[in-house]
Amino acid sequence: MVAINEDAIRTLASFRGKRAPVTTCYLNVDGRSMARPREVEIELERVLRDARRRANGTASVARDLDRIEAYVHRGIDRSRTKGLAMFSCSDDGFWEVVPLPVTVRSRVVIGSGPAVSQLERMVHELDSFGVLLADRQRLRMFVFQMGELTDHTEQVDELPRDYDAKGEKDVGDHHGHLDALTSRHLRDAAAAAFAVYQKRGFEHFTIGCPDALVAELESHLHPYLRDRLAPRIAVEPAAGVEQIRQAAMEVELAVDRRAEAVEVDRLRSAVATNQRGVNGLSATLAALSDKRVQTLLVSDGYSESGWRCEPCGRLTTMGRSCPSCEQAMEPVDDVVEEALDMALSQSCRVRLCVDNADLDVLGRVGAVLHY
Repeated sequence: MVAINEDAIRTLASFRGKRAPVTTCYLNVDGRSMARPREVEIELERVLRDARRRANGTASVARDLDRIEAYVHRGIDRSRTKGLAMFSCSDDGFWEVVPLPVTVRSRVVIGSGPAVSQLERMVHELDSFGVLLADRQRLRMFVFQMGELTDHTEQVDELPRDYDAKGEKDVGDHHGHLDALTSRHLRDAAAAAFAVYQKRGFEHFTIGCPDALVAELESHLHPYLRDRLAPRIAVEPAAGVEQIRQAAMEVELAVDRRAEAVEVDRLRSAVATNQRGVNGLSATLAALSDKRVQTLLVSDGYSESGWRCEPCGRLTTMGRSCPSCEQAMEPVDDVVEEALDMALSQSCRVRLCVDNADLDVLGRVGAVLHY
């Protein structure tokens, strides 16, 4: 079992089956949509049925599918697992299972290596996210990774008891002292957030606090945190963890959509000016095969069949003779998936874009090039 992060994905993507193809199975096991175990089994049967047809008698792939089926039938703890990613190459003794706290699109991919595009999308969309909630007395700091709570800090700075008991005149006399206590508390909140950042690290950061305190709280934040600051969340410090998690994920997805838009706009400008940008599947595969790609952008869910040359690794949309070495190429079910794996193995930046109309107009795939 492997942890899901960028390094783990690249390690998976670099594996290649030497004796047989690699079988990848993504399976949605989310209890919210499939309450009964039998519903999970029906979903598994659906994707395996098509995969067995495509395996076309390959013994290693047949064993892979049997192993995947047996693993799921043994039972899954679905209290925290909503998706499974399973990778197998029986002839090479390769087997990895990645339980995921988010849903996946159920599918089986049979190819030269693990199909990791869904994992890559999750890592990009669900970076670690820091959340600071504060009011005049309470601070709560959370870190979520892949939608799961990984760190939690709380502190309550009680105001003097007699503040509530005093009359209007006396309270007015103490406003200056109350403001000083509030300022100290907000400084403590900002310091606590930075301490968690130093310990855990997170890519994005959001705060939730009353409007009257926002400006002062932000003024106390360390510059590293201000650089990562995302839009505020409308959540009270006393809210439940699930409500906080959902609010943070909504902000995170909005941040990711904006980042996608920036990347696609960069690609569109590069293509329009004919300066280090290509679009469309054929041109993108050619650039990848020539190791010219800096950033690969793909519309999430885009899939096309194609060809792969085993001797030189080139990917194309048309076969059967390789345009580079003139050797016979092998058909692949999803050449887009192969392209994503190739990009990761070349340490390219990869961006899977969701519902981006501008990228769809460009052919659903494109690349910003090194040269």
